[in-house]
Amino acid sequence: MTPSLALAERNVPRYTSYPTAPHFSAAVSPERYGEWLAAVPPEARLSLYIHVPFCTELCHYCGCNTRAVRKRAPIDDYAELLIKEIALLANLSGRKLTHLHWGGGTPSILGPEWLETIAASLASRFDLSELKEHAIELDPRQLDKPLVRTLAAIGVNRASLGMQDANPHVQQAIGRVQPFELVERAAGWLREAGIANLNLDLMYGLPEQTTRDAARSAELAVSLKPQRLALFGYAHVPWFKSHQRLIDEASLPGPSERLEQAQAAAETLISFGYQAIGLDHFALPSDELCAATREHRLHRNFQGYTTDDADALIGLGASSIGKLPQGFVQNAPDLGGYSRSVAAGRFPIVKGLILSDDDRLRAAIIERLMCDLAVDLDAFGGTARFAAEIETLEPLAGQGLLQIDGARITMTEQGRPYVRIAAAAFDTYLAASQKKHSVAV
Repeated sequence: MTPSLALAERNVPRYTSYPTAPHFSAAVSPERYGEWLAAVPPEARLSLYIHVPFCTELCHYCGCNTRAVRKRAPIDDYAELLIKEIALLANLSGRKLTHLHWGGGTPSILGPEWLETIAASLASRFDLSELKEHAIELDPRQLDKPLVRTLAAIGVNRASLGMQDANPHVQQAIGRVQPFELVERAAGWLREAGIANLNLDLMYGLPEQTTRDAARSAELAVSLKPQRLALFGYAHVPWFKSHQRLIDEASLPGPSERLEQAQAAAETLISFGYQAIGLDHFALPSDELCAATREHRLHRNFQGYTTDDADALIGLGASSIGKLPQGFVQNAPDLGGYSRSVAAGRFPIVKGLILSDDDRLRAAIIERLMCDLAVDLDAFGGTARFAAEIETLEPLAGQGLLQIDGARITMTEQGRPYVRIAAAAFDTYLAASQKKHSVAV
């Protein structure tokens, strides 16, 4: 195995936050969260994430916090809890909401009536006059025209469609049979309704998937002309997500094949005019992600790469994570715990992390590496402070994956897929939780 392939098999976080979620603890209580919310200044700009942990069926590859439901009762009960949780945010009344994201699961499973009711509840609590982005994750198999009209009516202006792979044999292997025509139809309906900003999600490293499959899926995806695409590597973590045991491990591509698939899909997207953004996103040159990349104001959060620069992130729903200047908080991941807390009028916070100054410094370094593929350590205390980290990076430099020029660390194009490993050099928490993360590439 070549050194780069050995690196590709290292278990490292995706760094959508730092410190990462495995290090959250019960040190942050609901009462402390309430104090943090009370300290949010009136002029603060907020981002809000709503998690809906339901799908009509589970895809074998899924790593999300969700469950399959076939009846309406659990969905209706959950929607009522979301309304009650919004009411708990009384301290934030009147604050400006600049970004709103519905995720899951399949958030549209709530249905038009609940989507409208929840949106109205948010509008009564927050100032939406400067809402830049109102996004939702969608399953193309679960869309119809009335639902799309509702999404447009509540102000959704960006939709993310889960495509994953367009090849029937791969779809069979991952438990998500979804003819490309369904994705094409969904994109058409959304644009007809005025929701013009479309994202598509693609995956590599799936069972039965070949390099040719990955390239073909990318080519079909660009035929829909989405503004953005994400290309994720499948994370096989059956010890964490038991339903992934439905996947035959023998059918999974090895490290070399995963690298080839990622490269083939990326090259296809770039050949059609998309620009590579950070680790795993691609965007048309006219998209704001490209401008943010050029101007070094790209950010990374739990939804991936973003232009969201809000002062705080508020999470709603089971397992949802929020971030305030003081630290991170996470809601109860289990529906029972979440339900009991909200029904009793308490914040459903079960864990979190109080940020230290060192955490904030390292978070900024890691974010710049993940977003800009480069960082100047002179802006963060200089090389003397990070001598051990630079020494850790020297083997990557020796393999041509990055360059070290004094205080400046720059990933090479060859090293782009390994940026998570470079970021891990600055992660003081990693050793305790390395087995909890997916492979690097």
